[in-house]
Amino acid sequence: MTLADYATFSQYAVASATVVLSLAFLAFVAELGFVRREARVLVGSDGEPLEPEAAEAPETRSDLLQRVGVALTAVAAAVLTVGVVTRGLAAERVPWGNMYEFGAAGVAIALVTFLILSVTSQVQWLGGVVAGFGLLVLGLSWTAYVPAGPLVPALHSYWLVIHVAAVMLAGGLFLLGAAASVLYIVKERAEQRGTVGPILRRLPVIGAMDRLAYRVHAVGFVLWTFGALIAGPIWAQYAWGRYWGWDPKEVWAFITWVVYACYLHARATAGWRGRRAALLALAGFATFLFSYYGVNIFVPGLHSYAK
Repeated sequence: MTLADYATFSQYAVASATVVLSLAFLAFVAELGFVRREARVLVGSDGEPLEPEAAEAPETRSDLLQRVGVALTAVAAAVLTVGVVTRGLAAERVPWGNMYEFGAAGVAIALVTFLILSVTSQVQWLGGVVAGFGLLVLGLSWTAYVPAGPLVPALHSYWLVIHVAAVMLAGGLFLLGAAASVLYIVKERAEQRGTVGPILRRLPVIGAMDRLAYRVHAVGFVLWTFGALIAGPIWAQYAWGRYWGWDPKEVWAFITWVVYACYLHARATAGWRGRRAALLALAGFATFLFSYYGVNIFVPGLHSYAK
């Protein structure tokens, strides 16, 4: 295959992955509809409700749709990974030199992380929100599509590979943490109002969602600290002769770090749990998205080549 063939194949693969992820999102949404329809109390021969362990629980349509959603997410992750790899082959470099490539690779990482956690920690309940966030990021990426090509001279450094790889891993974990935080807020508010329906009862207890969000954010924060505030300045010194210059991208990377640092500090020292912590985590994710998309598009700076 020629470089042009790799580029064309990559474009079709990323587009196909976007379509498959859309189908996965629809499967997760349909699952919720069937959960509501299937909600009922199993009654024994004596007319009393059966305990969950005493009742036979055959696979329902909602269970099937959840498995379909996870399977489609796995297909989307595989196809998207192929698209990212072939994009790198087409450009003859690492495939994260601009916003389009960063978004595609970041979503692939987030989907793979979700699939791993689905096996190890049974987090399939995150599927709909993860797929939705993934589609949002892919949509933003497509708006900034550029043909595969060489990097500008400032990017010819292995520190770029380290810097962006760590940031993408952190972004994937921030996405999962934001998904858990959104669902926490929804269920916690419903519990306060006494309106927890069958859909929300399908979610874990809010404490479990709060702990999951904290754990993935803690790991993501370490990666962000290394990638954005250690590897990034080292690369900036190589590229521009200074470690820090208050470029808009650098400023917003630091703002993101501050918000997530406040989140972790508030949990560890002030005992913040629940809604306040979840809202702070979502504020951090909003700054991350603005750093990824808003700065590149609306704020000119030294990182404008990343469009």
